[in-house]
Amino acid sequence: MTTRGVLYVHSAPRAMCPHVEWAVAGVLGARVQLDWIRQPASPGTWRAEFSWQGQTGTASKLASALRGWQMLRFEVTAEPCPTAEGERYSATPDLGIFHAVTGMHGDILVPEDRLRAALARSAQGETQLETEIAKLLGKPWDDELEPFRYAGEGAPVRWLHQVV
Repeated sequence: MTTRGVLYVHSAPRAMCPHVEWAVAGVLGARVQLDWIRQPASPGTWRAEFSWQGQTGTASKLASALRGWQMLRFEVTAEPCPTAEGERYSATPDLGIFHAVTGMHGDILVPEDRLRAALARSAQGETQLETEIAKLLGKPWDDELEPFRYAGEGAPVRWLHQVV
């Protein structure tokens, strides 16, 4: 079963750009050339968006191929398909990688065991429940990536397709 998704490279140093393309090409099994534009939120870095189509699990392979590269901020999304929920991966140098399962409307679906663990940590006084829920929803990653999501004038527009 195939799905579609988008890779958003929010910021990468210029020297890293070809390496990102090679990593994506390695996952997709085809030559990839991204349209890089300057990232105004972080002078000296570049951003790109790339729509992809592949087997379910491609988003996780893309995120794994890019994971751990210092100074790289990215997100990978995959649309739901008849055999799998959607996915979202977000990564920043400071926070590492975040993964969420998404439903057909883009909502984050939090597994029951993760909710129970958050409640337990909160009940034991290890953390605040609000903080745990924010992490489960990826709020720290959203907060850090939000300034990078605005590309400025001339950025390409990518439309996600609705799955029926």
